[in-house]
Amino acid sequence: MSATAPGRVLWPTTHRLEAVTVLTIDAHHHLWDLEVRGQDWISGEAMAPLNRSFGVAELADEARAAGVGACVVVQTVTVAGETPELLALAAGRELLAGVVGWTDLTAPDVADTIAELRELPGGRSLVGIRHQVQHEADPHWLLRPDVLNGLRAVARAGLAYDLVLLPGQLPAATTAAARVPELTFVLDHLGKPPIAAGGAEPWFRAVHRLAQLPNTVCKLSGMVTEADWHTWTTSDLRPYADAVLEAFGPHRLMFGSDWPVCTLAASYGDVLAAARLLTRQLSRPEQQAVFATTAVNTYRLALPPDRPPADGAAPSIPSMGG
Repeated sequence: MSATAPGRVLWPTTHRLEAVTVLTIDAHHHLWDLEVRGQDWISGEAMAPLNRSFGVAELADEARAAGVGACVVVQTVTVAGETPELLALAAGRELLAGVVGWTDLTAPDVADTIAELRELPGGRSLVGIRHQVQHEADPHWLLRPDVLNGLRAVARAGLAYDLVLLPGQLPAATTAAARVPELTFVLDHLGKPPIAAGGAEPWFRAVHRLAQLPNTVCKLSGMVTEADWHTWTTSDLRPYADAVLEAFGPHRLMFGSDWPVCTLAASYGDVLAAARLLTRQLSRPEQQAVFATTAVNTYRLALPPDRPPADGAAPSIPSMGG
């Protein structure tokens, strides 16, 4: 799939806002090495293209070609050993500006575990925690007392919490965000709306309810793999992108490639070009928010002083709590 495929994207992937050099941040991608551990979620013929290792060098090539200068790598498995490995990868690498890792939120010593992770090589890159809520059978898993205690520990550590879940789990996420207003909740992949089916409810109303809370942010990510992998167009994605833009606003929305998972349906460059097209109606500062400053503010990313996210202005870190 090329960036000029008919009906998909219309801009080259190296597009810059009004030709001004601005750091573009990819707030959501993954890395894994199958020689270190398997990825049990990769199964079946359709997922076979992902059944190999994806490392930093390949990511760097993709990011460089797309004009992306910094990234946030996100956990993929509920294994304690993965987060230290991701932190070690981030150590000394400008490209990997942040790590969203995993730890057991239900553990009574979760605060100590987070503190220990921060003492590891690359520990300063830890910016968030995520759990595969989408795989929990209990739709109210986020409201368990032990989970809520874990979320409060994440907040006390100054980290964000990524939500990867299904539309039916959005109400519990909204309640959890209301109960832990001091924590920034980041909705991954728009909450996985049924794009391939062309549906909207109950996702539409649920995502708007979540967005009413000031401590919530959304990633413009994961859309191409929720759409039909082989026939999607930007027109298929637009209603859902427009919905989260309306609900959260551009200053609580951030771009994420979801590479390499996105490669099931689109190249890295095509995903970025589609996101550019879906947000081209925004003002220049609003586009800069989606493609840089929201990620910096939400994850408190430390960027090199010579690579600001927008117009040379140092980003502010707003309080996202209630």
